[in-house]
Amino acid sequence: MQDFIYILPLFFVGVGAIALMILSTFKTITIKQGAIATMLFLLFAFFANGYNLNSGDDVYSAYPFVDTFSAMLIVDTFSGYFSTVLILGAILTILIGLHYFERHKEFTTEFFSLFLFSVFGMMLLVHSNELITAFVSLEIASLSLYVMIGFEKVIDKRVEASYRYLVLGSLAGVFFLLGSSFVYAATQTTTIGIIGNMAINTVDTNTPLLIIGGTMIFITFLFKIAAFPFQNWALDVYDGAPLPVTAYMAATFKAAIFGFILRLVIVDFDLIRDFWDDALVYVIILTLAYGSFLAIIQKSLKRMLVASSIVHTGYLLIAFTSISILGESAASSIIFYLVAYFLSALGAFGLIAYISSDDQLRITYDDFRGFAKIRPYMAAMLSIFMLSLAGIPSTIGFIGKFYIFTGAIESDNTILAVVGIIATFISVYYYFKLIAVMYFYRSAEMTNVPPLKGVAPLVIGVIALAIVWGGVGNTLIVYFPGVDFLIDMAKLSYESLFIG
Repeated sequence: MQDFIYILPLFFVGVGAIALMILSTFKTITIKQGAIATMLFLLFAFFANGYNLNSGDDVYSAYPFVDTFSAMLIVDTFSGYFSTVLILGAILTILIGLHYFERHKEFTTEFFSLFLFSVFGMMLLVHSNELITAFVSLEIASLSLYVMIGFEKVIDKRVEASYRYLVLGSLAGVFFLLGSSFVYAATQTTTIGIIGNMAINTVDTNTPLLIIGGTMIFITFLFKIAAFPFQNWALDVYDGAPLPVTAYMAATFKAAIFGFILRLVIVDFDLIRDFWDDALVYVIILTLAYGSFLAIIQKSLKRMLVASSIVHTGYLLIAFTSISILGESAASSIIFYLVAYFLSALGAFGLIAYISSDDQLRITYDDFRGFAKIRPYMAAMLSIFMLSLAGIPSTIGFIGKFYIFTGAIESDNTILAVVGIIATFISVYYYFKLIAVMYFYRSAEMTNVPPLKGVAPLVIGVIALAIVWGGVGNTLIVYFPGVDFLIDMAKLSYESLFIG
């Protein structure tokens, strides 16, 4: 019975995906009804996951149905933490994007079936304790995203983005499979936890195979998070996708990828981590530099946010180079920063999605001239998201960058901290440019500005409050969960990786 409770969150999401696939055959089911059904399954999964996190010890680790699955799945504090982020990301995407989906008639209930399949794949990925299981999970999530990106078939840009991501994503998957094959050749296993032990026993003979295999898997990881030199696909694919899907990919999918690779690197790849560190330094510097350049030259607000997501990938990779020295502190800073970026990016993309669903003219910086006078509430929320993405004090984004940069200095990666701080100063330009345009430039002529409606504005406001609370919360009410709570949970997640 306990084993079933452990996999209950996965069960609810998987059953929901199948149920909505069946419901999509009934044309009488409206998009709003499909969204409500999706929300119900996600809420069931959220509470089931919360029950696992809060029952028993603070730190736990278990292999559900081990006789059946042979330890291919793991349920621990680490996977529970990431599953919480993924489910919340899915719920917030539905709440913010519903208005967009209703206004664009091409969306049907079938879209929500694909959406839940992608959530299922991402959750399965962070629960994966074996490389082939991780590959299957990654492909379930990716295949769903390919179709979600091109769901509006009447728009050529959507179809082109879907096809491009399909081709390049499939190539990245090939690297993952080849890497897994080399890892198996070196260690005779694909199970996380056993790979590292076997590598130690065969360190003299099979280390080259392990390095090749691990590097191929790492290439897949760099592609999926859009790090240099595998970032060029992101700008066109994210820009071509519907805005709610872009928000979902930029915030939620990235968290799932980091969730798996963190487990693999921390648990098994300690032997070859030093081999990557030198190359990773150059990857980080080029990611930050090229991402900053792309963000500066963009005129489209959506493309600017996509380019800046590449820069945030660089920040996260800075903490990766500190893991071998700082361990728990570096891993916790990655986990925390993922939450900070998750909230900021989802809020920013989600707000733009809501605006664009009614007002197709809000595309470039100039289109937002005087936006604060037309929609003061939305302008204030968008300013908070920009401030957090820029890492300005009193926001959760500042706390996240503070942990990453101080960790880099403590681990003698001062050059990366300096480059990261320079990239942060550069980001002030393109983030504050939007704030200046909204508040200090004359309003563009707008007619028939519709009133705010639906639940999306309220959800966007809650996300903005969470971002501010993450920056100053504990100084106002000591015992209310804030930054310390998130950091403590991140540390518990890290500790659960070494149980058993």
